[in-house]
Amino acid sequence: MTQKTHSIIDISTVPTPYYLLDEALIVENMKIIAKLCELSGAKALLALKCFATWGVFEAMTPYLHGTTSSSLNEVRLGFETFGDNHADNANKKETHAYSVAYSAGEIDEVLTYADKIIFNSISQLNAFKDKARAKNIPVGLRLNPKTSNSSFIIADPARPFSRLGEHDKDKISAVLDDISGVMIHNNCENDSFEAFSQSLADIEARFGDVLARLDWVSLGGGIHFIAPDYPLEKLATRLKDFSEKFGVQVYLEPGEASIHGAGSLVTTVLDTMTNEKNLAVVDASIEAHMLDLLIYRESAPIAAINGEKVDINAIKKDHQESSNNTIIYGRSCLAGDIFGEYQLPKMLNVGDKIAFGNAAGYTMVKKNWFNGVNMPAIVIKRLDGSIDIQRQFDYQDYKASLS
Repeated sequence: MTQKTHSIIDISTVPTPYYLLDEALIVENMKIIAKLCELSGAKALLALKCFATWGVFEAMTPYLHGTTSSSLNEVRLGFETFGDNHADNANKKETHAYSVAYSAGEIDEVLTYADKIIFNSISQLNAFKDKARAKNIPVGLRLNPKTSNSSFIIADPARPFSRLGEHDKDKISAVLDDISGVMIHNNCENDSFEAFSQSLADIEARFGDVLARLDWVSLGGGIHFIAPDYPLEKLATRLKDFSEKFGVQVYLEPGEASIHGAGSLVTTVLDTMTNEKNLAVVDASIEAHMLDLLIYRESAPIAAINGEKVDINAIKKDHQESSNNTIIYGRSCLAGDIFGEYQLPKMLNVGDKIAFGNAAGYTMVKKNWFNGVNMPAIVIKRLDGSIDIQRQFDYQDYKASLS
């Protein structure tokens, strides 16, 4: 492992590929989240499943109330790196633990880091609630309202036969003495306040008497309230009314909302070709370095070309007939390793630098060593404008990832 360097460097000298995180842009999102919390009384927890690059946590901790996790490793990371977990009660950051399923061999360690633990099922609750009680850790249960705001079946927690949470109200009511809160995560990239509000109304109608017996409710993440035209004040009022109606502390779990637009993947063109359309191959891979886009069959926006800011999205699939379009490929052997097809202002050349935008959420947490392609470094533009190389990877990291 190449150790982190703290010296100020010229970013043009950093070898590609690398992820570039801009703390100032992260803080812009943080301020919106903090305003929402101030107006609504909600608390916001960073969803580590989306973003866990702890090198920028110092810039985030003043605005958030803690972290929420999906595994033992994530809850430990949140405890160890997000704020001072040995501070007094007024300043201590919360560390929430959740997992689709805990093993008996890890639950004790999970409970050494958690301030709250949320079980996915009643069977898991029954298996481990006594251990949590022994440590005076509040216990929650995931509730699945069987409705959602998601355009992707792969990410839809209310999909048919879902394992994500309990939906039977009678069964949930029977264990209310064992829990103090619930987590409801049923939004995915939902930018409609009306859709969110209606969904919450459905939850209130179906589970109102359950909610009234709780101390706290987490409404999860996936609410795109940082969009410029999102009615933030309406959302705040809705959350405050919900909180007061049922007498609960509301939690939100912003992941993508925390870092949207604050990260890019900077690459270099290695080769250009022509096969009915213009082709370019860069030194990164969508399968290895922006895997979420491949999974969801989406394309990457281009944020900059040769250091000049641009705003170029991939063209729509029904407008790809032009031979002047350029398809940008990753360098792995996967035939579909494609960042996108674009109408560019000019032809790309070997050596050109392409920065793909919105490359923070669900990127670094999913990066992998497919084909042994070089792992992008993690580079941070600090609040004072200086540049740090947070982490670089080499052959030994690749070798160590195997056996």
